[in-house]
Amino acid sequence: MDAATVARFEANRNRLASLAYRLLGSAADAEDTVQDAFLRWQAADRGYVELPEAWLTKIVTNLALDRLRSAQARRERAVGAWMPEPLLDGDPMLGPAATVEQRESVTFAVLTLMERLSPVERAVYVLREAFAYSHAEIAEILGITESGSQQHTHRARRRITAARNGTDIDHAHARRIVEAFVVAASSGRTDRLVALLTDDATGISDGAGLGRGPVGKLIRYSTPERLAGAVRAGLTPSAAKRRLAGGSPSIHAVVVNGCPAMLVTLDDRVVGVTILEIRDDKIAGVCGIAAPHRLARLTEEWRRQEHDLPLIESW
Repeated sequence: MDAATVARFEANRNRLASLAYRLLGSAADAEDTVQDAFLRWQAADRGYVELPEAWLTKIVTNLALDRLRSAQARRERAVGAWMPEPLLDGDPMLGPAATVEQRESVTFAVLTLMERLSPVERAVYVLREAFAYSHAEIAEILGITESGSQQHTHRARRRITAARNGTDIDHAHARRIVEAFVVAASSGRTDRLVALLTDDATGISDGAGLGRGPVGKLIRYSTPERLAGAVRAGLTPSAAKRRLAGGSPSIHAVVVNGCPAMLVTLDDRVVGVTILEIRDDKIAGVCGIAAPHRLARLTEEWRRQEHDLPLIESW
């Protein structure tokens, strides 16, 4: 390929990665999908490609759907070991954020709910809500009818609506929420933490500050009391936890996937993140992540950005 052809692809890379991330919920898989699309672009007879952007969108969408339908993906999701990969605010992979629908399409709540959709429903929802493609364009991309696209959109919206909260979180707001969460969790009083939670608050963790199970195995908390107890225990400092972390980490308030989050860092490396889902000014969900393979992209982006002062310098 000549430089102009490579540049044409690179001009679309971030958009394609954002599309793949929304479809797959994994930054690593999104990057692999975009690289596979580049190889297709390299091998294509580009003289017959009238609209490169549309062609690339179709290729990436269908490559992502192939991954969703793969036996490995079905096994991982079936046993409940899957959760979305977190992205720090400002990461270009988060993609378009001009509308409420675009911003909410990358929240953990929506990415998790999209697991209940079929691959085609998921693709139609993402293409329509996050990228504003027409039903005619979606039909051409997915090889379905326009009426089929409309029906898939209606079903997907009905299922996803439950995760929408309409709340935009800026960094100042996030810091206030995370600070209150950390203070309550560090107080030693579970009731103070329960007071911050909705009556139906739940939690999930792969070992990041919630519960003591092995990192990678998902742990679920089905009531506010159990969740609060796990958070309080997880955020109580100890020598054993510092040895496990490799030192005394710092705790920062950040925005991750559009939600306030508590980021735990050590030597400019992210060792854990706890993401808070907000509803009616209370915490409705808590997601803790510590598995290194889920934090790789988050660490890369953290190192690129300027940081606010930590809430806790040395935990």
